[in-house]
Amino acid sequence: MKLDVDLQAIQEVRYCLQEAKEAQKQYESMTQLQVDRIVEAMASAAEEHAERLGKLAVEETGFGNIPDKKAKNLFVARDVYEAIKAMKTVGIIGKDEERGVWEVAQPVGVVAAIVPSTNPTSTVLFKSLIALKARNAVVISPHPAALRCSQEAAKLMRQAAEQAGAPAGLIQCLSYPSVEASMELMKHKLTDVILATGGSAMVKAAYSSGKPAYGVGPGNVPVFVHHSADLVRAASQIVQSKTFDYGTICASEQAIVVERQVKSQLADDLKRHGAHMLSGQEKERVASIIMSANGKSLNPKIVGKSPQVLAAMAGISVPQHTTVLVAEETGVGLQYPLSVEKLTPILALYAVDDWQEGSRRCTQLLELGGLGHTLGIHCEDERIIEAFGLMLPASRIIVNAGTTFGGIGATTGIQPSMTLGCGSLGHNITSDNIGPQHVMNVKRVAFGIRERPSSEPAAAQLAEQVAGSLAVGISREEVLAIVKSVLSQMKL
Repeated sequence: MKLDVDLQAIQEVRYCLQEAKEAQKQYESMTQLQVDRIVEAMASAAEEHAERLGKLAVEETGFGNIPDKKAKNLFVARDVYEAIKAMKTVGIIGKDEERGVWEVAQPVGVVAAIVPSTNPTSTVLFKSLIALKARNAVVISPHPAALRCSQEAAKLMRQAAEQAGAPAGLIQCLSYPSVEASMELMKHKLTDVILATGGSAMVKAAYSSGKPAYGVGPGNVPVFVHHSADLVRAASQIVQSKTFDYGTICASEQAIVVERQVKSQLADDLKRHGAHMLSGQEKERVASIIMSANGKSLNPKIVGKSPQVLAAMAGISVPQHTTVLVAEETGVGLQYPLSVEKLTPILALYAVDDWQEGSRRCTQLLELGGLGHTLGIHCEDERIIEAFGLMLPASRIIVNAGTTFGGIGATTGIQPSMTLGCGSLGHNITSDNIGPQHVMNVKRVAFGIRERPSSEPAAAQLAEQVAGSLAVGISREEVLAIVKSVLSQMKL
């Protein structure tokens, strides 16, 4: 009798978790040197196969382009690895002699890694690296539309890890991805923590699973351009950032909010970098393909497509050298499709009178679907930058840099990561860029450094008061004994 596919998927989850748990128990006894050698081998393998994995991802999903998919894989292999390689994750990782506190690293156990179709290989590489750096096992749940490339990335990581001395079975990847399989993985008793990257429904499911979970939120990223900005540089960085892998990174710009006095100059600079400014009719046609038929969600058919493909879908013609489609907009909301998060090279352009209005417009865009994620600002006035940093509801304020690269930590000092927390504003547990420290428990060994004040003086004072208020015939010592007895019974 043929086994039902859903039952087969659930059984596979249980088998993978059991294998991962057993391997992790062996792995957690390894030394820092052994762990670091394993992680180094994984990073080297990721670097060597970056292009091959990128090609597989584009061929299978149809999202993005091979050079940028390769660049994402290299970002993990180089930037992420460089940021975490010296991190202590074994034994005593810190001593505060003054306060008498030692910090001891402890793995969380088994990490359930939910992987999206937009970044299927780079996310597998990333979550495998940070999980094993903290001495965990990882079970990967790939997106059904990116099954083969995610499996290949996981296989590469597993082989590299085991060849470097890791226990067999430390890295697992599901073969029958489905909603049922993901739910079983997230709720199973052997899963210790969830790293969820994907759609809002999947992230919500992770948070309702009853397990600790790090999720992400949507990134309807606005970028404000102040009149003091270097407009030539701003235009170049915005186009480079938005067009990277055809806009499939959630930290990419979705709308430009520019002061009216420099709008024309910025538009000209954008054109010099291949931006096609849509006419009124072209805007309507492009807007018509952005949302799904229900008008409430993004049309998946436009995700990660080139401007030329998007133009053909909309029934318009654009030059072959076009890098991004830009349309002026005035409203924010689902009835204005250009104002939503668009994981594709389409940008909305808003004109404002001053930075205060710009701040309000950016807030509206974030509230529509990007609270807690990322904001960009191009500006040379530190007072305005400070105001945006203090006021705007975003966890990453990227200054004078493309938000795609700045948000993930490629061109800024933020921790390099492929998983970006949105904090409580985005219904996430953290606003950090996720790293090994988030999948590691830290125990504290705390030495006594001061004595608790004795209760003797207080008891003696109370005895004096009681003795003074009682009739003659009972001594101070007898009252003190009674007070001590009462205090002892009260455990004071």
